[in-house]
Amino acid sequence: MKSTLSTFNKGAQLFTQVGCTSCHTPKQKTGASVRFPLLAQQTIYPYTDLLLHDMGKGLDDGVKEKNAESYEWRTPPLWGIGIVARDPEARFLHDGRASSLTEAILWHDGEAESAKTRFKQLPATQQQTLLSFLNSI
Repeated sequence: MKSTLSTFNKGAQLFTQVGCTSCHTPKQKTGASVRFPLLAQQTIYPYTDLLLHDMGKGLDDGVKEKNAESYEWRTPPLWGIGIVARDPEARFLHDGRASSLTEAILWHDGEAESAKTRFKQLPATQQQTLLSFLNSI
């Protein structure tokens, strides 16, 4: 168990060092809710900022929606992504073009280009540690 926790913590550190947390913010706090008081003011760990970000020309689908340009995408929550990734048929990104988490990372561009570059520069063992972290959140 200790080595698993150690790997998780190292992966979380790499996730931050690479720059993923600039958009995939680890924790958020829910707002006030009279209707759902048990859900009010709770700390959750969705790994998203829920904001629109420029993802670059490669992910531009040419479709503008409301206030979002065709190259802008809302940061998806990553919690539970490891469960999805276990399915050999899983697809990632807004249009399912990525068949793995690594491929999804490598499609990042625009505002996320520097994080993608830092991920690519990691030694393979550290890339795997970061991916193991993603698979465990």
